Amino acid sequence: MRGAFEKGTLLLSLRKARFRPLDALIILACLALVAFVAYRVIYRLEYRANWAAIPQYLFRRDADTGRLVPNYLIEGLVTTLRLSVWATLLALLVGAVVALLRTSRSLFLRLVGSSYVEIVRNLPPLVLIFIFYFFAVDQIMPLLGVEAFVASRSPGALRVIAFFAADRSLLTQFVSGVITLAFFEGAYFAEILRAGIESIERGQREAAYSLGLSPLDEMRFVVMPQVIRRVLPALANEFVNTVKYSSIASIVSIQELTFMGRQVVVATRAIFETWITVSLMYMTLTLTLSLLTGHLESRLRRRG
Repeated sequence: MRGAFEKGTLLLSLRKARFRPLDALIILACLALVAFVAYRVIYRLEYRANWAAIPQYLFRRDADTGRLVPNYLIEGLVTTLRLSVWATLLALLVGAVVALLRTSRSLFLRLVGSSYVEIVRNLPPLVLIFIFYFFAVDQIMPLLGVEAFVASRSPGALRVIAFFAADRSLLTQFVSGVITLAFFEGAYFAEILRAGIESIERGQREAAYSLGLSPLDEMRFVVMPQVIRRVLPALANEFVNTVKYSSIASIVSIQELTFMGRQVVVATRAIFETWITVSLMYMTLTLTLSLLTGHLESRLRRRG
C-alpha cells in the first residue's frame, strides 16, 4: 500500500514537471545574460583570458617523485572541508549548550542564551570574525596550549594532525579559525536545536517526570533522540552554509580556498579564470552536500 502511494506520488510529480514555454524563455534569458557578460568582458574590458594558467594551480608535478600532487587550489579546497567539518562539530556542541540554556526554567540562563544568539545574529559576520579571531589568538590559544602540544608530538603524530587538521606551522591559525567559525555558527545551530526541543510534546516530558527521571535523563533519553531525528536535515543544511561561510576566514589568513584563490590571482593576474574556477569548486562541494542532505531528508521522511 505504501509503495503504491509513493509510486503514484512520483507519477504525479512527473506529470507536473513538464517543459513549458516559460521555461524556454527563462533559459534563453539566462543564456543572453551570460553572452552579454562575456561580451562586456572580452570586448569592452579588452580582457584576454588565460585558462592555461589555471590547471598548474590545481595539481603540480612533484620534483622528487614525478607524481601529480595537489597544488594551491586543491589544497585550499581540502582545508575548507577540514575547517568546515571541525567548525560544524564544535558549533553543534556550542549550539546544544545554548539551546539548553534557552529552554531552561531559569530566567538568568535563558537571558544568557538569548543574548549570545541575538548578538551573533545581529552583527555583521565579518566584524565578528575580526573580533573573535584576535580574541581567540590572544586569549584562548595560550590557554589551550596548542603550540606546546604540537612541539611535544612525534613526527608520526604530526603527520596525523596534518592529515586531519593542518600542518604544524599553520595549526594555530587553523584552530583559531575553527573556534571563530564555531562561535559564529553556534547561534544558528542553537536556534535549530531550540526549535526541535520546543517541538516535543509537553505530555512526553510530563510522563518522564512522573516516571521519576531527572531533568538530565529526561533530556538524554526522551527529548534529544526525537530532537535529533526531527532537526537532522536542518543541521545537515547548516553544514552546507558553514562551508560557504568558511570563505570569510580568508580575511584572517586562514589558507582555505578563497585565500588560495587570491594567491593565484596575484601570481597569474588571471582574475576571471581564477574566481570562476574557485566558484565552480565551491559549487561542486556544496551541491554534493546538498544532494546528500536531500537524500537524508527523504529517507527520514519515509521512515517517519
